Amino acid sequence: MQTPVMAKPQPQPHVVVVPHPSLGHVNPALQLAQMLHHHGVFVTFVSTEHKRRRSAQAVDDGLPSPRGGPPPSSFRFETIPDGLLDADRGGGGTPLERDRALSQATSSKRGAAAQALRELVARLRDGSTPAAAGVPPPVTCVIPTALMSFALDVARELRVPSMVFWVGTAASLSCQMRLRELRERGYLPLKDASCLTNGHLEKTIIDWIPGVPPICLGDVSSFVRTTDADDFSLRFNDTEANSCTRAGALILNTFDILDAAGLAALRAEYPRVYAVGPLGLLLRRHLHHTDADIDTDDPIAMLSPWKQDTACLAWLDARAPGSVVYANFGSLLALTTGELAEFAWGLAAAGRPVLFVVRDDLVPGGGGPAALPPAFLSGTRCYVATWCPQERVMRHPAVGCFLTHNGSSSTLDALAAGVPVVCWPRFADGYTNSKYACEVWGVGLRLDAEVRREQVARLIGSVMESEGIRARAARWKAEAEKAVCPGGSSYESLLAMVKALGAGGSPDS
Repeated sequence: MQTPVMAKPQPQPHVVVVPHPSLGHVNPALQLAQMLHHHGVFVTFVSTEHKRRRSAQAVDDGLPSPRGGPPPSSFRFETIPDGLLDADRGGGGTPLERDRALSQATSSKRGAAAQALRELVARLRDGSTPAAAGVPPPVTCVIPTALMSFALDVARELRVPSMVFWVGTAASLSCQMRLRELRERGYLPLKDASCLTNGHLEKTIIDWIPGVPPICLGDVSSFVRTTDADDFSLRFNDTEANSCTRAGALILNTFDILDAAGLAALRAEYPRVYAVGPLGLLLRRHLHHTDADIDTDDPIAMLSPWKQDTACLAWLDARAPGSVVYANFGSLLALTTGELAEFAWGLAAAGRPVLFVVRDDLVPGGGGPAALPPAFLSGTRCYVATWCPQERVMRHPAVGCFLTHNGSSSTLDALAAGVPVVCWPRFADGYTNSKYACEVWGVGLRLDAEVRREQVARLIGSVMESEGIRARAARWKAEAEKAVCPGGSSYESLLAMVKALGAGGSPDS
């Protein structure tokens, strides 16, 4: 009798996830990494040394497990330098200016970050298989977020496959990819500074971006607002968006029915596109987290530079359903003292309970909540936090409106929770997200660039009282739920991605 040949066991796939250090990239990248780990993929999550030092809570070498269990050995954190000297980092400037300096430092293919990642991936690539023995399996894929394209160069040099993670929608990626063509066609740079204020950005319509309805020039990106042909942010974001095409696959934090035309346009050009959002919702549905687990074991909270104020959740518990305005301008935006005052008094005039996130650096020079007008704090039904667990806040039944800068994660959080939005875009793809929220998805209204308290109050009232807006927000929430359930578009796309990585199998089947 012939001895049966035993099939050679397949090594566990091992991904190295490399997010840009900004929270808008770190948070969704960590959610993606957790989902891949849940489906049998070994994960090495790379953060910068500076970000690790600034974390509000200590992060050990692994991913925490719910209910007090031991951390899994198959999810590890590593650090690399970001390339900025401490002397150059300083505390001056706005958060956006510091973010730009960070992007300049990490953009070098031969800089400190690239060299450290090259050494890390080379070491992991040559690892041995039995991860249970404490040695990770050989790395099989590098997954950077956009803005970290040097990681794609490292992967190519070391002959390791790569995928790239765009943390927003397909439409926003298509818009950022066309920054180069806008230059070639003569739209950019702007002819002079008057174009910033004379209506040129609003009246100039771009109707040739695949998968995007006619869109005004100003809503393509914040980076079109320059008269400098050598503007770093314009060239950097153009280069980084187009670098996505050098990876073996595109991953996007969106879902099919929300972003149908944009995804169709990308899929017509690139064969492997995985739409796996909303990742926060996907994660909760399939890791079966309770709020108690999230309270104590959330890696996103651990990697935040600000301690999350969870007491605001108890404050929300005492508010009527749909009565609260939640205001948060993200981790990078800065306001002037005047803008903060206009928002504060607009929120007060709306006559509704307010949960207002005011970071310590929201106003340049610091001050945090102390920068608010004293009379506002004493005379309104307002809870002020320096940071909060946004997804939990957003899905709280008391929240009925979100005043937002329309960052990708914030916009998707609102859609997933069914919360209408009042939009004040200022940076990156926030303008594109605002256009879609108001004109395509129909879930919000947009403020003028110049903040006026009367308009803030009026639009909050309009959004919260509009049956049509609230119905459309509820519809998108239901569609997001469908997308992340077994058989839904995002869940099936995630399984296809896992299969492409070589893990296979479904923990939820």
